[in-house]
Amino acid sequence: MDHDARAALFDSTAEHYDEDTFHARVADELVSPLPPEPDLVLDVATGTGFAAYAALRLKPSRVLAVDLSPAMLAQATAKAAELDPSGLITWQVGPAVPMPSPDGSADVVLCASSLHFLGAVAFADWRRVLRPGGRLAFSVVSGARFRPSGAFAEFVPKDITFPTDDAEAAALATSAGFVDVTARTFTYQGPDRVRSTFVVHATAP
Repeated sequence: MDHDARAALFDSTAEHYDEDTFHARVADELVSPLPPEPDLVLDVATGTGFAAYAALRLKPSRVLAVDLSPAMLAQATAKAAELDPSGLITWQVGPAVPMPSPDGSADVVLCASSLHFLGAVAFADWRRVLRPGGRLAFSVVSGARFRPSGAFAEFVPKDITFPTDDAEAAALATSAGFVDVTARTFTYQGPDRVRSTFVVHATAP
């Protein structure tokens, strides 16, 4: 599936994306343990900006949020006047891998609810953009529960095996060369069902 087709697929989901509060909660879980006052935070495949906006509580100097879907970013930027009045977040339409940021430039990389569409290739790019000691925070779906359907199934990369427990989730980062890796299962009781994902934090060597 080419970039235009992928963008169109996510454009079609943008209008109602924020109605799913699970994504906001995942973003909060990713950001909450990170150190304050980073210079540059990168939000990979930002969608409607949940993680980018959550990152503002860290008091960063700047945030770069990238997504393939113009409609998703339109939803994200519509919230900027209220949630980012200082304009710390730069929004950019385009592929999130590779991120449009120089080698060793980032203090934090965030990827919320998107790794299952990016694949294992993302980890090498995150190693590239993070400075030594920079922090990575991502969520990843469970291989035991993730059942993509329809057009979305065509978009799931084949280069990643989704974890079924915390140890396997941590191993995704460890095998990519990250250190000080922690992983845990985050469970959220939504209005209609219980949702869960793995939340992983790691450090660039």
